[in-house]
Amino acid sequence: MGLADGRPLEGVPAMVFVPCLLRSDGEAPRLGEPLLDEYLRFVAARCRPNTLLAQSFDLKVFFAVVGKPPLDVGTADVLRFIEEQRAPRQPKVVRLIDGESGLAASTIKRRLATISGLFDYLVARGEVTRNPVPRSLSTRPGRSPLRGSPLVRAPRRLPRVLGPDEVDRLVAALRTHRDRAMVWLMLLGGLRRCEVLGLRNQDVHLGERRVFIADGKGGHQRIVPVGDLFFQALGAYFAEERCAADAVDLVFLVLKGPRRGRPLTADGLDEVLSGARTRAGLAHATCHELRHTCFTRLRESGMALEALQAQAGHVSIETTRVYLHLASDWLVDEYRKAMDILDSINGAAQ
Repeated sequence: MGLADGRPLEGVPAMVFVPCLLRSDGEAPRLGEPLLDEYLRFVAARCRPNTLLAQSFDLKVFFAVVGKPPLDVGTADVLRFIEEQRAPRQPKVVRLIDGESGLAASTIKRRLATISGLFDYLVARGEVTRNPVPRSLSTRPGRSPLRGSPLVRAPRRLPRVLGPDEVDRLVAALRTHRDRAMVWLMLLGGLRRCEVLGLRNQDVHLGERRVFIADGKGGHQRIVPVGDLFFQALGAYFAEERCAADAVDLVFLVLKGPRRGRPLTADGLDEVLSGARTRAGLAHATCHELRHTCFTRLRESGMALEALQAQAGHVSIETTRVYLHLASDWLVDEYRKAMDILDSINGAAQ
């Protein structure tokens, strides 16, 4: 029982809030609480659909755990949520990558960012006086909380890439020209999965050997060069496999079955890679790993970091710097240059 804006009546115990995620075409998701629904409409106006859906689910999980409406949430509830997210999901089962049994630290950090964004919105509206999500925890008296320990430490791990032999085996295991064109687009151009599936016929510039990314991550556009192997596979796909689909201007379509001529989905592309990976006997080969492989090889070949940033479509060059560590030849070369200088100084001193 409460007021229309979600605040409980004075003298009446607050009821447990149980969010219910509702989705309908053309509308922002709803959670059944006025302030949360207003926030999701605000997010829908400024974020991508995948971001909106992820934030909707994160908020559903949070409020299902704390069982309180937004205006009753305190810092203690946030800390209890973190503890619950770290709790083991299955007994005696841990992830090999980090030895943890709860949710990955990166997932918990993303959910905390979503929750913090909600309460920043409520502070701006004057609904609450402060954000209950602390930026960090200070372990020293008098020290600013902005310089304390983070709530959740997420180790930065290097992405996995494919070796030359693994690339050859994967491409050999693909069964159609369409599949080879998609894989080459990720291996030679570094496109994301959504960018491959969203490629339109008019986005392919054959004469310039480039493709136009009209709807990249965050809505950013860019033009990137791609190697000849992609255009060869693309030409064979259009000549031998692609059916006429006047109403569809996307490049990659379903080739068989009742959905023939319809746009290929993310699940369809994942299924293509999964089958090729199994036939090739590879332990790993995801769409994003193909993208990482592209940029690692480009960096190893001497491509400047700024050019790599433009090719990848990264907003910040800090995101691109990870390929300095993946491109081991670069580190070896820099180390040898430094040692040559040190050796020459030591030789002169003697």
